[in-house]
Amino acid sequence: MKFTGLGVIALSLLASAFLFAGLPATPDPLALASQWVGTVALIQMAWAQIMATRLPAVETVFGPLDRVYVLHKWSGITAMAAMLIHDTVDADIRGVDGGLLADFGETLGEVSLYGLLILAVISVATFIPYHLWKWTHKAMGAFFIAGSVHAFLIAKPFAMTDPLGLYLYAVCGLGALAYIYTLLPETMRPTHQYTVAAVTQTGGATEVTLAPVNRGLRHQPGQFALLRFPLAGGLEGHPFTLSAAPRDDGRISVTIKSLGDHTRRMTKALEVGQDAIVQGPFGRFTIPKGKRPQVWIAGGIGITPFVPWAEALPKQGAECHLIYCVRARSQAPHLERIEALAASNPRLHVHLVDTSQGPRLSSDMVAEIVGVDLLEAANVAFCGPAALRETLRAGLSTYGVTARRFHFEAFEFRTGVGLEALALWLGKRAWAQVPKLTGRLG
Repeated sequence: MKFTGLGVIALSLLASAFLFAGLPATPDPLALASQWVGTVALIQMAWAQIMATRLPAVETVFGPLDRVYVLHKWSGITAMAAMLIHDTVDADIRGVDGGLLADFGETLGEVSLYGLLILAVISVATFIPYHLWKWTHKAMGAFFIAGSVHAFLIAKPFAMTDPLGLYLYAVCGLGALAYIYTLLPETMRPTHQYTVAAVTQTGGATEVTLAPVNRGLRHQPGQFALLRFPLAGGLEGHPFTLSAAPRDDGRISVTIKSLGDHTRRMTKALEVGQDAIVQGPFGRFTIPKGKRPQVWIAGGIGITPFVPWAEALPKQGAECHLIYCVRARSQAPHLERIEALAASNPRLHVHLVDTSQGPRLSSDMVAEIVGVDLLEAANVAFCGPAALRETLRAGLSTYGVTARRFHFEAFEFRTGVGLEALALWLGKRAWAQVPKLTGRLG
């Protein structure tokens, strides 16, 4: 992710701290601090809603969409932590009257907190089915709006027409607009209409070629798009790497591997002539710039971004080694296509690692294939299973490949936080507060 995006978030939090610090002294500084922590939660939730829009400006500010989703997740986690602190530390300031609506605002705050606690459990519990996770995750925006109204109505030592109040209006307003945008139908958001022009099999995967109905998207080799096939059971967009370089006729291709129920049903139902709705392009996983030698490592269906890279690779320049790791040659998508590109481009060298005939790929094997001297100077790009990525990244560091020269795209839009205990703790916290919430509502 970009430091620009992190800087923007940091500045928004510092601005709130500066405005709170400028308020007159109160008899309850701890309560005032609790109100600021609650404001931090609102700011982080607003940024999470903005990042969820997937608008082009989001990648411009925060970086590639795969990194944006990581930041989106941690913004939500930070917001939840701030909300829990705000709820634990009494925020009522002596002598400050919130008026008739203050009690209603307090109730909305409770509803927002415990609703978000329940949804947070669902978000970090990756065993919950995706279709359920998606809709419950989207409902978080409604609780964000409830939390915003809570902040407007509760008793506080400033007016909503003061600079701090106007700042809250701006933050919550932008977050609410972003949430409303995500609820809009596809026809009201930037999308491209395509039709399925061809469906072919390639090494245990399905390549789908799409023809634009009007103006197609403009992409760079290695980018991905969100595709939905309405007649093939596609109720939601699914991310697929565009597995062909840009073409003059505007056609695009994606390669689908049946790795789950959704993709399995999709590949069986796809037919020529069906409609497709495409959003994008997204991502910044493009050919590394510079004059360094290049090493591309693909694991299985991870070959998809390297096919358009190979198609767009100039014939002049430093050596480029593509290491393609597969379980069996017969199950290697686009292998013949890649080998044909290598035969016509003296710069590109293809190395097939067939694990059915030998050991699994390791950093030592990469060094042996490429050559240690070349590897120490090369940019390395990886696309494949996360476990293999982390193993190679750690191993290649011993050969001089720094983190800045190891490029990858974390194609994991839904992840946990690595702490199963967090989901259990949040669940217990939410359940323990049910009597308190029902008492308020009663």
